Amino acid sequence: MKFGKVEDPSIIDFSLPEDHPDTKKLLATYKNDNELSVYVGCAKWNRQDLKGFYPRGTKDELAYYSTQFNCIELNATFYRIFGGDQFEKWKSKVPDGFKFFPKLNQEISHWKRLNEVKDPVRECIDAAIRLEDSLGTLFLQMNNNFTPKDIDRVDTFVKEWPKNIPLAIEFRHTKWFSESEIAEHIYQLLEEHNIANVLVDSAGRRDIMHMRLTNNEAFIRYVGANHPSDYSRLDDWVDRLEVWVNQGLSNIHFFIHQNIEKESPLLGSYFIEKMNDRFNLNLLIPESPNKPPTNLFS
Repeated sequence: MKFGKVEDPSIIDFSLPEDHPDTKKLLATYKNDNELSVYVGCAKWNRQDLKGFYPRGTKDELAYYSTQFNCIELNATFYRIFGGDQFEKWKSKVPDGFKFFPKLNQEISHWKRLNEVKDPVRECIDAAIRLEDSLGTLFLQMNNNFTPKDIDRVDTFVKEWPKNIPLAIEFRHTKWFSESEIAEHIYQLLEEHNIANVLVDSAGRRDIMHMRLTNNEAFIRYVGANHPSDYSRLDDWVDRLEVWVNQGLSNIHFFIHQNIEKESPLLGSYFIEKMNDRFNLNLLIPESPNKPPTNLFS
């Protein structure tokens, strides 16, 4: 992922901002509702992107990937609207408990920019629900240049979204968060309709680290910088997630990206091990047949 890439990560202050005060208030309403559910995965399963992750001779990359991680952020659906048959084929390759988190197609978010999108939205949903219990949260990623001047489109889209289909939305233009009136409008809208407010942790875009949850789901897209700080940043996330879990959070969906994606599984393994230790989980720690004997950045 190139979003928020910087030339020199060492000059970036990667400390996580303080939580928005309403995050704690919101989570208190969910406290003790459900057991903790944690899904951690990469953005892709393509062998070329995750070079070195697959054992030699691997014939079905998704089938192998799904034995190592319990989810995938399905970015392929952003570039192409797949038919329901393809989703059924994907489902047939993964074990029980594995989940896909498909990104809504770019026709919806980037080309039509939420204007008159009922047909492509329905097409995407009708195909994705063929995953049945393997379907996680769908997510909508708006263009960097989509600004609050079109906030009425967001209102309409959210209000028309089917209540039985989980959704998360990612806003990238800084004005969605820097202008308090706009930000509060969006937070309340998402909260009212039980839609997750995506958090993106990227080196060059600290301005969109809003730290405002809007339902009982932390949908986090973590972008490493291929730098030693990637590990300490993940440590900070484990600490913050512990705070949220203690406040009432039950659902953690954490996706690892890298500027050079082949290193994502290594960060994923590190993060899962830390999460297992902190929360007494038993998530499988992915293996890499070509994993170097020392720390990735040493």
